[in-house]
Amino acid sequence: MDTVTEALLARVRAARAELTDAVAAEDVYAVAVAQDELDDAVRLARGLGLDVEATRADEE
Repeated sequence: MDTVTEALLARVRAARAELTDAVAAEDVYAVAVAQDELDDAVRLARGLGLDVEATRADEE
């Protein structure tokens, strides 16, 4: 796995964690910001042909 791929998958994992934290805190603004970041990271990853669902399975 190259550096760009690793960084992008790390961004997806971090965005998912931030979204989880924002939901747990019941912070509507933070949820919106975190969801936007996750959407952007997933879009970029998929654009490079990365399987972001496999990343989710690795986290569980």
